[in-house]
Amino acid sequence: MQAWVESRWYGRRGVFAAVLRPLAWLFAVLALRRKRAQLRKAVRLPVPVVVVGNISVGGTGKTPLTVYLAQSLLTRGWHPGIVSRGYGGSATFPVSVRPDTDPGYVGDEPVLLARASSVPVFVCRDRAAAGRALLAAHPDVNVILCDDGLQHYRLARDVEIAVIDGARGLGNGCLLPAGPLREPRVRLAACSAVVVNGGGATDWHARQYAMTLQPGLCYRLDDPQQRCQPASLPQPLIALCGIGNPQRFFATLESLQAEFAERVFPDHHAFARADLPAAGTVIVTEKDAVKLAALPDLGAAGARIWVLPVRAELAPDLAAWCDAHLKEQGFLPSTRNG
Repeated sequence: MQAWVESRWYGRRGVFAAVLRPLAWLFAVLALRRKRAQLRKAVRLPVPVVVVGNISVGGTGKTPLTVYLAQSLLTRGWHPGIVSRGYGGSATFPVSVRPDTDPGYVGDEPVLLARASSVPVFVCRDRAAAGRALLAAHPDVNVILCDDGLQHYRLARDVEIAVIDGARGLGNGCLLPAGPLREPRVRLAACSAVVVNGGGATDWHARQYAMTLQPGLCYRLDDPQQRCQPASLPQPLIALCGIGNPQRFFATLESLQAEFAERVFPDHHAFARADLPAAGTVIVTEKDAVKLAALPDLGAAGARIWVLPVRAELAPDLAAWCDAHLKEQGFLPSTRNG
């Protein structure tokens, strides 16, 4: 069903979009009302806030971009922290996320962020509350990155970065449920910058950056020191994933000359031991690896699961612009500004 809906979202406007247009108008009204209510109660934290998000549903590459920004700002003297909603987790109040925190409690992406970024990570449905808790626990943090918070207007922000999938773009351009958009395309003009993941020649914004996700050597889930190219893994090889855009994962594997069968689950799928194939080698994304590694009954199956890491590369250097932009606004990496 999900694949059928997405084929309509990312195809030409037709009967599907026309039938659902009244619901899209209703969605627009409700979203605008929610936005105005949140803006009236917006919370400004005592440090600059950089929001990374998108105006469409599904995976666009926000998490690797957030990791890139955290690591790059660290090298420029900043002390970043990350806040996230914790989608898929059960936590109902601000929680500190460690690399070994249960993803069922805080969500899969925050655990991945904690592992990959080397900076403090807090989650809460209310990102402003998460930010306050993070700053109280880590007084040295002087800039906060908000992962997937473009529509969370309760948290005031100093920089907005929207990420677009270069291959799929904005689909049919319609709002949910007639199309994939959370906000209309005009919203991009209000953003500080737009990042296009994976190419695409369309000019979305006056300040636009190209992002590519560069794969590294895959590693074994139960022994990360074991590394190799995906093409050299034993056959049969099954590419298993529960992410927003599985085709990007498959395309990456194809570019690495890997031969594999596909097994797709919904985004943020709560994996169980029964989801793994009975035999063969399995390759997964780092986001899915977080949940698989946490399975209490994984056992020996961990030895046949391999993980493909990716890192974001930006052209031109988005972190350099972000660093300069924050300084132009009067923020300094050496102090907590307020």
